[in-house]
Amino acid sequence: MNAVQSAMNTQDRSAIDTIVKSLESAWNAADGDAFAVPFAEDADFVNVRAEHHKGRAAIAAGHTGIFRAIYAGSTNHYTVGAARLLGADLALVHVLAALDCPSGPFTGRTNALFSMVLARNAGSWQIVAFHNTMQPPPGR
Repeated sequence: MNAVQSAMNTQDRSAIDTIVKSLESAWNAADGDAFAVPFAEDADFVNVRAEHHKGRAAIAAGHTGIFRAIYAGSTNHYTVGAARLLGADLALVHVLAALDCPSGPFTGRTNALFSMVLARNAGSWQIVAFHNTMQPPPGR
């Protein structure tokens, strides 16, 4: 691992933590448009069903749809598990997600792990790639 990969200053980490909290807040408010705000205009998003959404508008629309359907009334709690720089303006972040659904196919608690690649553009971090993976239930 080179020096750039191992070094993340507190300002960068704080900015990344703020992005993760904004995603959590937007999910908990069931606001698909707000959820998509930290994504780059041409971001890639792979959901837990391995569906690939391309672009901020598609990410917003997809989340608006799930907030009205299978994830209606759900809440999510995100915890940054790891964050590191891959280059001066590129970061990899792994986030643990604890989803609580009141009804539907995911009733109860579902845990997931998502990975994000963020790029710094004009001094601000944006998510350029996001891949979400559902954790199997205990005992599987």
